[in-house]
Amino acid sequence: MDVLNLMIRDEEKIDEQQIICTLDICSIQDSYYHYRPSLAANGTFLALFLLSLLAFLVQGTFPKRFIGFTIAMVCGCILEALGYIGRIMSYHNPFGEDAFLLQICCLTIAPAFLAAGIYLTLSRIVVTFGPENSRIKPLSYPRFFIPCDILSLILQALGGGMASAASHSNKDPANGNHIMVAGLAFQVFTILVFMLLCADFAVRTVMRMNRTGETALDPTHATFRRSMKLRLFLVALTLSTICIFIRSVFRIVELGEGWEGSLIKNQTLFIVLEGVMVVIAVLVLNAFHPGLCFREGYVKKPKTERRSGRGLFWQRKPKEDVNEKGSPVQGDM
Repeated sequence: MDVLNLMIRDEEKIDEQQIICTLDICSIQDSYYHYRPSLAANGTFLALFLLSLLAFLVQGTFPKRFIGFTIAMVCGCILEALGYIGRIMSYHNPFGEDAFLLQICCLTIAPAFLAAGIYLTLSRIVVTFGPENSRIKPLSYPRFFIPCDILSLILQALGGGMASAASHSNKDPANGNHIMVAGLAFQVFTILVFMLLCADFAVRTVMRMNRTGETALDPTHATFRRSMKLRLFLVALTLSTICIFIRSVFRIVELGEGWEGSLIKNQTLFIVLEGVMVVIAVLVLNAFHPGLCFREGYVKKPKTERRSGRGLFWQRKPKEDVNEKGSPVQGDM
């Protein structure tokens, strides 16, 4: 019996040594990452996302428009910051499970919020250039894409929770990982449809302009369409969308290989295709925030007129005495 007790104690000691594995006694190849996360890179990403978060909070209050856009971007930046806090924790202890799960869950689902913010801007762009050039009504864009984004987010969060629970219980996290990949795949599909509809709207608008000239566009917003801020915002929105799309495709391939795949062990690819892509996506929308770029396209109207508006965020063309600048009315998204 004494021999059996000693054997049990020896096994418990081995388990304890595995739990408290450190860089001094274990190889970095035995860590969750198979490398030591870069303190410089992750610290830089954390600082940039906190800066972007602060900027979105300030920009969301001056003026108080694009509320939905601001909420989505703030949530995304908070999750990105938490993810990089997890990676900084992993620099000090790459064998720590909690920090690893924090970063993989937060960094996986964060861009879903950023994508939602992008989706919310398309209806305003459509109304600016003319709803008749779009295959669907302006408000149909957020009504379609936001539920799709929520479904993607639920799948990713559910998969992340299942994978975390399995990992804590020393079980195979593959099932949860597969659900996360399914959520990412649906997110990529949604972004692809979004880009195709944007391209279709642009082509239809250009083709109508070639046939009918300026009459193809809504004359109410003619002055606003010529503004440099609007053009820069469209460039920023396009760049941000492409960056999130590239990042999402990368994460599908990475997580598709599992937590022991070759891509998840490659820190350089992670820094470039995850960190840099998402940083660019948020910073360009800080620089050309829709609330600031669309500012000159708004006019103040009496409260009675604003209350009588019917759903759209923009001023309808008056039957008489059309405003020369033709500007959209104040509204929230």
